[in-house]
Amino acid sequence: MAVSQVKLRTLYIMKMLLEKTDEKYTMSAADIDRALRDYGMSADRKTVYNDIETLKRFGMDILQVKGTNVGYYIGRRKFELPELKLLVDAVQASKFISRKKSEELIRKLESLASEHEARQLQRNVFIYNRPKTGNETIYYNVDQIHTAILGNRQIQYQYAEWTVGKELRPRKNGAVYRVSPWALTWDDANYYLIAYDEEADCMKHYRVDKMQHTSVTDKERIGREKFRDFDLAEFSKKTFSMYGGHDEEVTLQCRNELVGVILDRFGTEVIVIPANDEEFRVRVLAAVSPQFFGWVTGIGSGLRIAGPEHVRKEYREYLKEIMQEYLY
Repeated sequence: MAVSQVKLRTLYIMKMLLEKTDEKYTMSAADIDRALRDYGMSADRKTVYNDIETLKRFGMDILQVKGTNVGYYIGRRKFELPELKLLVDAVQASKFISRKKSEELIRKLESLASEHEARQLQRNVFIYNRPKTGNETIYYNVDQIHTAILGNRQIQYQYAEWTVGKELRPRKNGAVYRVSPWALTWDDANYYLIAYDEEADCMKHYRVDKMQHTSVTDKERIGREKFRDFDLAEFSKKTFSMYGGHDEEVTLQCRNELVGVILDRFGTEVIVIPANDEEFRVRVLAAVSPQFFGWVTGIGSGLRIAGPEHVRKEYREYLKEIMQEYLY
């Protein structure tokens, strides 16, 4: 057999072991020989053994089952099955990944497992109130943003908003936004761009799926000092659903059973102080906004804003405005 054919045979053996074997399904030397015939090749047992030793020296974790049911299989892979299941679940649950793109990504993830284990990845994860987007421009936007960040360049785009007719329409009559991108973050199942706005001289955030006609410019990024002082983790923790608001240190008084809700929202670093036998107090940094007030209202009577007084007043006005719509 020609040298090129020998190399090709070894590669085919690697391919079939990766695709067809795992801890539960093995291939004997005879099985491998039969499978090679589909590629117009054949190999005796000694040849198979030699090729497998070559693949082991290459770094493949090929294990052998001895005894009556002798055979070979791939042991350690780049991703273990539980890890692949976790990734599949994340893809299925992500709102910003379209159904079509989800199917494509999952098929690629399946190729990292044996064909037997891949069947376990073909499942649906049901996430209530988590519809899939139909907008695939987000993938190209993310690519452009990463390209700009790596190349230290600014980007430009139009920013869209939804109309009553369920169409994305450019805001500000199609005005072009020019910003310096510094990071991407994922919050509440949405992708956000964190960028420096030179005109406003501050860091801002934008929904990536609402960006249109995104392109990289030839201008270098600016705002490095602003981003260096920008705490992304703290920003995500205090900002509710990535809506703006004025930053305030707010004291919350809550029933004891709500401690998990507070720690999930603001992190385990916050200081919890007992107020009485049934309640505790906690001081948090929050972006005070209608979204923050909506979150407080959604928790119910077990949580109340204890201070400062001007935030309490702002919250009362928020509630009055809503109640006005239900008085008649």
